[in-house]
Amino acid sequence: MSALLATYGALTRALTPFAPLVLLWRKRIGKEDGARLGERIGFAGRPRGEKPVAWLHGASVGEGLALMPLVERLIERGFDVLVTTGTVTSASVIGSRLPPGAIHQYVPLDAPKYWTRFLDHWRPNLVLLAESELWPNMIDAVERRGVPIALVNARLSDRSFRRWLKAPRAIGNLLAKVDLCLAQSQDDAGRLLHLGAPRVQVAGNLKYDVPPPPCDAEKLAEVSALIGSRPVWVAASTHAGEEDIAAQVHRSLRARFDLVTIVAPRHPERGAEIADAAAADGLATQLRSRGDEIGLSTGFYVADTVGEMGLLYRLASVVFLGKSLASGGGQNPIEPAKLGCAILHGPRVENFIEVYRELERAQGALEVGDADTLARALAMLFADSARLRQMARIAHETVNNFAGATDNIMNALEPYFMQMQMERR
Repeated sequence: MSALLATYGALTRALTPFAPLVLLWRKRIGKEDGARLGERIGFAGRPRGEKPVAWLHGASVGEGLALMPLVERLIERGFDVLVTTGTVTSASVIGSRLPPGAIHQYVPLDAPKYWTRFLDHWRPNLVLLAESELWPNMIDAVERRGVPIALVNARLSDRSFRRWLKAPRAIGNLLAKVDLCLAQSQDDAGRLLHLGAPRVQVAGNLKYDVPPPPCDAEKLAEVSALIGSRPVWVAASTHAGEEDIAAQVHRSLRARFDLVTIVAPRHPERGAEIADAAAADGLATQLRSRGDEIGLSTGFYVADTVGEMGLLYRLASVVFLGKSLASGGGQNPIEPAKLGCAILHGPRVENFIEVYRELERAQGALEVGDADTLARALAMLFADSARLRQMARIAHETVNNFAGATDNIMNALEPYFMQMQMERR
């Protein structure tokens, strides 16, 4: 074991007695679910069934949702599926979408004691970790039990790759315990191989296979009738500063287009703050968490709830994806593209660079740099309905053309399925 991993293991053991206090503090600030705190220290919230268990883990909403196509396929193969994530929002969104045969639990903190408790109860037969969830104590505990570990939808940004190059023994030790890495792209595969992953294949990006988020058809029809022919755009997954940009855009365009601006912040708990700031700046603002509905009087609307993006995307013709202007990294454009929205985004989309590159190449997405260019892009699209429809159609076709990672991953896992069948005979 590298010195870095040994130090990490010693520190986590030493700090484990203080973990419940940290969880209680996080509960007070809304970062933990008080009714399910036990899951975060390894206590199971549900019984284990009699079938083999496939344990799938993703960090938060995006990673967890990307695993959903695999959930269905693993249930068809005779598994009970356990899906773990680490955030309150992800538990709400993913828990509501899981089919019969799958359950959600919060992932334990990365402490050996908690992993022993968790694994003693669930006894997984296969572990699939999304993207780059390489927690040292988790990996070590699973590997010691001889359970196959596969990294699916594996990705490693250039920034993370350069950071790991400073600790080659540590990342090499971790990756050596992973049986199979199924990478999103050739670039990701190359980085993983360079860092010491023993078996790497390119399987594609699961996020292209995820079904669009659902919505209530009656609610959609009701709201659409109230809005009528007014143009609607959504500023989705925004971060601090981007809501101010959306407000500026709304002020500059409202007289010309009588548009509806919907802001869906990445962190819904900021909703009241966003609405109050817009109202103080002279905008007639409505807030969904206060019970305000989208309707005839809607102008600037803050949608600070969880699990309603399916409704919002279906109402809009254009979506601006946040975390790309006021902060960096970008947000996943696949869901709104699948629902037929034209895509706008800022320049800082490095976490999703491949999909944005393909969308822009096909002219299904457009980059904007500030409030003025965002307003001009929206004005251009709202004034030219044919161009707007074409851009939305191209975005939809582009993301659908990249589907297929689920089949590739299931094919790559087939040897493990066969081995399990032989062991059960």
